[in-house]
Amino acid sequence: MPQQPSSFILSMTDGLPDRFDHHTTRYLSAMRGQFIDQKAYQERLTKEDPLLYDVFEIKLSEMPGELQHGVSVIHPGKVGDEYFMTKGHFHLVLDTAEVYYCLRGDGVMVMETPEGDWSVEEMHPGTVVYVPPRWAHRSVNVNLESDLVLFFVYPSNAGHDYGSIEQQGFRKLILDRDGRYEIVDNPNWLPPDLR
Repeated sequence: MPQQPSSFILSMTDGLPDRFDHHTTRYLSAMRGQFIDQKAYQERLTKEDPLLYDVFEIKLSEMPGELQHGVSVIHPGKVGDEYFMTKGHFHLVLDTAEVYYCLRGDGVMVMETPEGDWSVEEMHPGTVVYVPPRWAHRSVNVNLESDLVLFFVYPSNAGHDYGSIEQQGFRKLILDRDGRYEIVDNPNWLPPDLR
């Protein structure tokens, strides 16, 4: 059955949709191995298991031509010097893109290709980030006082490959340096020919 036209409202207060079909919560415990300072990760997890981010999705058929869309909310905080972030992923259908529109907060989108090319784009309210096909992507909240709220759209058949990032991490890390973010090399990242 073909999809019917529809609409929803994004709150002007918090950016959340007035309806959604699927709500994902990602806690610190689900991000094992993703933060560079594993000692700080274990210490924080021993004390608490904070909510790092929420994803609110309007779920559609995974047929080619459909567009999945929703809102992600990355909460403020750090593990060691590294800001709270999403898990990050490639698309299973590597040749599919994604678009993000920043509704609230301040952050960066960390991106890289399977070959190791990388890019980091700043996000503030009104910023649109285009993630081309073949680029893994991760959202990072660099504001320690407020949520980073992003509207996203991607092809319904794209799928998510979290495993590649879980094994390798991203080439670049986003760390807090005296209240400002800094882009640094991930010392654990290896080029494709050395993996």
